[in-house]
Amino acid sequence: MAIEVTYRRTKRLSMRIVKNGDVHVSAPIGVSKDMVMKFIEDNRAWIEKARKTAMEHQERQNSFYGQLPLQTREQCDEAGQRLISIVKPLCERYQKLMGVNHRGVVIKRMTSRWGRCNVKTGEIAFSIYLLLLPDWCIEHVVVHELAHLIEANHSPRFHALMDQYFPRWREARAETRRLCRVSEKANDDDDDRL
Repeated sequence: MAIEVTYRRTKRLSMRIVKNGDVHVSAPIGVSKDMVMKFIEDNRAWIEKARKTAMEHQERQNSFYGQLPLQTREQCDEAGQRLISIVKPLCERYQKLMGVNHRGVVIKRMTSRWGRCNVKTGEIAFSIYLLLLPDWCIEHVVVHELAHLIEANHSPRFHALMDQYFPRWREARAETRRLCRVSEKANDDDDDRL
């Protein structure tokens, strides 16, 4: 376990556990090293519990994403083509319905998100790991990313668009989370902060 201390313009000491289990401490500028070490020692029990939770979360993620064989270039190419054959028709269908026009689709090995929309270029990237989800959950991600071409953030207007074009989006999101056993809270930094 590595401990990284960063001095910042902050009012109090805080810490969080990052994905690999290391501890990142934020300290106000001018706080002594002794005070930082005491803070760490006083919170040793919290650190151990949070590290255990982070490692369990990482194991669940590895188990889920490891179901898709991507060890060889051939496997990656085949998986990419399979996903393109699923998302391309969905993009074409929904962009007509929604009155938007994306500028291209890219497939990436993303584990932190299912898709990404660059509203400036109109390019949409999808995670190769969408192949681990049912088709209706993939469809949800496609509509979600295309909706960002209309509304860049997750505002009430964005949610209204999702309600209009994919009314089952909440159910699809819940099913996706259930399948990969990664809850919304596990992705929220607040859960791993003190």
